[in-house]
Amino acid sequence: MTALLRVSDLRVDYGSGRRANPAVRGVSLEVAPGEIVAVVGESGSGKSTIAHALVRLLPGEAHIRGGSIVFDGTDLMKASTATLRRIRGGRIGFVPQDPSHSLNPLMRVGEQVAETLRRHRRLSRADAAARAVEILREVGIPDPELRASQYPHELSGGLRQRVLIGIAWACEPALVIADEPTSALDATVQRHVLDRMQALARAHGTAVLLVTHDLAVAADRADRIIVVEKGEIVEAGVARDVLSAPQNGYTRRLVAAAPGLNSERLQSRLNVVDRMQPSSPEPLVVVSGLTKTYGSARSGGGAPAVDRAEFSIARGSTFSLVGESGSGKSTTARMVARIIGADEGSIVFDGADITTLSGEPLRQLRRRIQVVYQNPFGSLDPRMTVERLVAEPLRAFGVGTAKERSATVRELLGQVRLNADLLGRRPAQLSGGQRQRVAIARALALRPELVVLDEPVSALDVSVQEQVLRLLVELQAEFGLTYLFISHDLGVIRQISDRIAVMKDGRIVEQADAARIFADAEHPYTRELIGAIPGRLA
Repeated sequence: MTALLRVSDLRVDYGSGRRANPAVRGVSLEVAPGEIVAVVGESGSGKSTIAHALVRLLPGEAHIRGGSIVFDGTDLMKASTATLRRIRGGRIGFVPQDPSHSLNPLMRVGEQVAETLRRHRRLSRADAAARAVEILREVGIPDPELRASQYPHELSGGLRQRVLIGIAWACEPALVIADEPTSALDATVQRHVLDRMQALARAHGTAVLLVTHDLAVAADRADRIIVVEKGEIVEAGVARDVLSAPQNGYTRRLVAAAPGLNSERLQSRLNVVDRMQPSSPEPLVVVSGLTKTYGSARSGGGAPAVDRAEFSIARGSTFSLVGESGSGKSTTARMVARIIGADEGSIVFDGADITTLSGEPLRQLRRRIQVVYQNPFGSLDPRMTVERLVAEPLRAFGVGTAKERSATVRELLGQVRLNADLLGRRPAQLSGGQRQRVAIARALALRPELVVLDEPVSALDVSVQEQVLRLLVELQAEFGLTYLFISHDLGVIRQISDRIAVMKDGRIVEQADAARIFADAEHPYTRELIGAIPGRLA
């Protein structure tokens, strides 16, 4: 079959002259009509640069240094600006990664879809507006007439991403390039968005170039997979063959790290057979009737964020709360850590009721309960060095002399597998995985008994994600830590949990040992979450 898109020896640099940094190094690929091809790699691999280069939408500091891009017989490298404008949106659709930055916040959603139709299909304003509503319906947006009149901030992340898909498919293009179209979405929303995108591709015979860091997502959706590392293609082939028998070491690491493609728990893979046994059969944490409401909900005008949650956490174990955004899991964790207060219910920690602690007793509790947040770049002070960040809890509680604290910080960095030469760096000078390890070291500085981990790996590439999860398991075995782990991703939860509670609309709808949840889930919502784990369709 003749290729719709043919890329030969594409080379892209960032910067120029002696400061030029090669981002894409001689990439060649083809996409046939109606084919779904996934370009897979970690952050910094060059995959998004490839996607943007294909439609000549690179940032100003990036330069195409060589190669050719031929789309349906047209050499895009030699095409005029007018020709590129006709092709982009008309013949090639583009789905960007972040809808919050890609949709115009000052324009209604329907108008943004209609604008593409007026520009490329020359429809009248009335016809374009009517067709825009139909497109919103086709991409699975409920009440499309209402949504068309709303602004982007009035839609959820999943709905905004569907709007972008609708814009990309509005003119029934021959090719759609989707750059990480679901990386910021909950697992169930991700599945629904990808289902809709795949259905549109099949219905219209559209070819899709799907850019993703998640090999499990590629496994579900792609006919062929292209693996990119450091700007070069290291492996390519039929999806089934690449996943079942990867030839390249980098590909094998990605396959091993993808939660959806790897069903084993990290504990069994690490052979942690000597995990510290609890010194007491009594649970470390017991939560009863925990309730939290915000705003008008207190006066009966809305639903509580958390509604009568009850669970206990065994010492030395990992208890996971899982659910989609808005389910109440993070609010529950913040109440357990006493970051916010509960409206009703009780929290018993190590036999003592901590629900209403205040003042110095609450401050001393901070030594025993620590939190690791989702985004270490936001939770770590950008002005402080790694050494100061990790030492800060020790200084705050007057632990040791300055010399002793410095030695403790070095010891902590070693425990989270970071080199001491990072001590003088600031968060902006670290990778995402390094920042999260610094956050973990900081949380461990006071030797807490309970660590609350709020989406600690959701912002990381799958291979870095696995490294951090593996580290958490090793630290738990070494120090007898108890974890309250928060995530929207059951693929991650499966790897690390002893017991799981599933939350929906503020309520725990099911809880049981991890093995039973995955073998015989009772609640339909739990089964839906399990079904949404990427890689299960492979």
